[in-house]
Amino acid sequence: MRNSIKLISNRALFYLAILPVSCGIFAWQGWAWWSWVSGPLVTNTSSTQSPEENAVTITIPVGTYGQQIGEDLEAAGIIRSATAWNFWVKWLGIQNPDLEFKAGTYKLSPTEPLSAIADKILEGDVVKLSYTIREGWSIQQMAEYLEAQGFFPAADFIAATRNIPYDKFPWLPSNIPHLEGYLFPDTYKIEAQKNTPEAIINQMLGQFEKIALPVYQKNLNNAENLNLHEWVTLASIVEKESVVSEERGVISGVFNNRLKKGMRLAADPTVEYGLGIRQTKEKPLTYRQVETPSPYNTYLNIGLPPTAIASPGLASLEATLNPDDTEYLYFMARYDGTHIFSRTAAEHEAAIAEVERMLSSQ
Repeated sequence: MRNSIKLISNRALFYLAILPVSCGIFAWQGWAWWSWVSGPLVTNTSSTQSPEENAVTITIPVGTYGQQIGEDLEAAGIIRSATAWNFWVKWLGIQNPDLEFKAGTYKLSPTEPLSAIADKILEGDVVKLSYTIREGWSIQQMAEYLEAQGFFPAADFIAATRNIPYDKFPWLPSNIPHLEGYLFPDTYKIEAQKNTPEAIINQMLGQFEKIALPVYQKNLNNAENLNLHEWVTLASIVEKESVVSEERGVISGVFNNRLKKGMRLAADPTVEYGLGIRQTKEKPLTYRQVETPSPYNTYLNIGLPPTAIASPGLASLEATLNPDDTEYLYFMARYDGTHIFSRTAAEHEAAIAEVERMLSSQ
């Protein structure tokens, strides 16, 4: 009996002795497994490569469950194990019951650990497209640029600009045929999955509302009786004529003087816009083109054209409200960005002759 008790006691001691060792082995094996499955799937990349160079684009639809995301990531070759993903998601959920993955399009790299990939999706670090709209661009030019960037067909953008979103931007003038002039020039970013003509138009109108509209409202006393649409229209002509920023205020002053006197603006860019052409130094406007009837031909029509001819930048919008106090009524382009300003028709004719002599001697 005593021998039996002693034998049982020895066995108990033995098991008690090996228990910590066994637990340690299991813990080590568990940690080794976790380190492997949660680590980067790709590790043998060059030290000069960035994660973006190995990135995979994946879209997570709205309402996708965390488990499904893990399966999609494993199938796309971004993570090693969907099971490990589920363990990690449950652990995060214990710490934050309101855990929510963000839908969208992501660029995720298999060179990053599982935790970093999860953080990106939790934070909504989605792919964003960048685009830059230049001052003085027309809707046509914007459309061509966006198509060249691979966003969508130019025709789709042009068509969308004819749908005036009064519900979102009630300050837009009534009865305008399109949004020419109101698509504010700037650099923007948009989520890849939201890349539509309407979304981009809303971004630019929102920027106009934020930056340009307060300028008009603040300077109503200087608006020279210009309503919002007239202000934008005149500013677009100032923008197209002002190559050198130092001349912007003077050019605005010239147009302001001509409008006050009931003179035609005689602005080349309005003729170009009406005819859908772009003159160059080598191929300037012809007399026939200048004499072609068009609602936009300010050589033939008194006053402003029916709409803006481009998107004016902030400097041109401000200059239109605060034109230089000048006696000039004319200006002639030297084709180097600068102009010759004149007070009388005779001075202007002399300036034209001077520029023609200069061009013929080149």
